[in-house]
Amino acid sequence: MCLIFISYRSHAQYPLVVAANRDEFFARETQQAHLWDGGVLAGRDGRAGGTWLGVRKAEDGGVRFAALTNRRGGTVTEANRSRGELSANFLNGSASAADYAHAVAARADDYAGFNLLVADDEAMFYINNDSAAGSPNALEAGCYGLSNGVLEEPWPKLTSGKRRFEELLASPQRLETDALIHMMNDRSRPAPHELPSTGLSAELEHRLSSVFIENEPGSESLQDYGTLCSTALIVNSGGALRFHERNFDRGGRAERSHFFHLG
Repeated sequence: MCLIFISYRSHAQYPLVVAANRDEFFARETQQAHLWDGGVLAGRDGRAGGTWLGVRKAEDGGVRFAALTNRRGGTVTEANRSRGELSANFLNGSASAADYAHAVAARADDYAGFNLLVADDEAMFYINNDSAAGSPNALEAGCYGLSNGVLEEPWPKLTSGKRRFEELLASPQRLETDALIHMMNDRSRPAPHELPSTGLSAELEHRLSSVFIENEPGSESLQDYGTLCSTALIVNSGGALRFHERNFDRGGRAERSHFFHLG
């Protein structure tokens, strides 16, 4: 998962709204969104078994949510544990978001670079393994954007996407998952002088700068890589949720959609 926008307790009707894109190699085995044993609703990494984003209705009627992105840079080694287990373990477990966040922070160095968001009915926390970011952080009510930098790092696609996200939330029309999915299909790229410097080549930095990343089979780097799916989640004040995942093929064409309405 490489780009997430979240409204947390900032909308009168919807305490949680999420719009997200997952960017990955198309060759990586992936199970599309489905209900797991135990009630978790999420896609699943077919290689390591974790997930990049998911939700579960808890036994008491509450909602547990988790989402994960990789941190750009750093080295992945065989000694690293799978980052996808961080979100999956929270969704499958019963620990509070606060307790889980502090437990993850204590062993964050077991993983390659990551950003993790976990939420229950009491709180939402942001955790990463960059000690300079002061992790973990309890988030106040508001709108947030997360890509492969730290939370709210103002990369152009995060800044422009968050602005459109907030416009949708402010609209008097009923908020629909289709509108959130459409918002995440923005394939425009900023001008080269607007791009951050994250250690990538200028060509690759530009290619990865759009909200929706298009696969470029002839590229010398990151071949067969792009946005695999877009996800929208809307939780209302009564705890009912709408979940929509749209999957894309290697050519960036919508391939299928999965809809769920729980509660």
